[in-house]
Amino acid sequence: MSETIAVSELSTPQQPCPPPDSVTLSATRVGVLTFLCSEAVFFATLLIAYVTYRGATLHGPTPETSLSLPLAILDSVFLLSSSVAIGLAVKAFDRSDVPRFTRWMLVTIVLGSLFLCGTAYEWYQLIVHDGLTISRNLFGTTFFTLIGFHAAHVTIGLGVMSLLLWKRRRGDLAVDSEAPEMVSWYWHLVDTVWIVIVLVVYL
Repeated sequence: MSETIAVSELSTPQQPCPPPDSVTLSATRVGVLTFLCSEAVFFATLLIAYVTYRGATLHGPTPETSLSLPLAILDSVFLLSSSVAIGLAVKAFDRSDVPRFTRWMLVTIVLGSLFLCGTAYEWYQLIVHDGLTISRNLFGTTFFTLIGFHAAHVTIGLGVMSLLLWKRRRGDLAVDSEAPEMVSWYWHLVDTVWIVIVLVVYL
């Protein structure tokens, strides 16, 4: 009898064990992560150039006499708040909550636009009142290059968010699209770069 049971057990196909939970990265995610890493290296290079050459400025204006820390803090509030807002927008998109997704994405765009307004105001003050231009001295060259490229990345991010909202309104954005999350990754990088800029440039 025992031999019969043993043979029966051997002949019964064993159910495969379920694979352990794993995180899979799509080609899109890998591509975006690679792009973001290259962007991080790009901004690191600009920051190193700024730190290297700002001390080589022989004549003013200088960072100590020109830059406004309160304005940088206000811009930081706008940008960091927008990072929270886009996170809430992505969560709403994952739940297929279109109204909430639209609302939080609009909040993100408004906050990002306020940040750009703050940057424009700072540049106006530096150029008109302090006489600092990109060709005035090494500080001006490295500062305007660094902040200019960051502002350009913010502008690109706002444009892509606006495109997502337009596609969502037309019904062209699939419910399982990875685009909102990928845009949020980009936006979080832009915010992180700004934090580093404040610590290195304004403090």
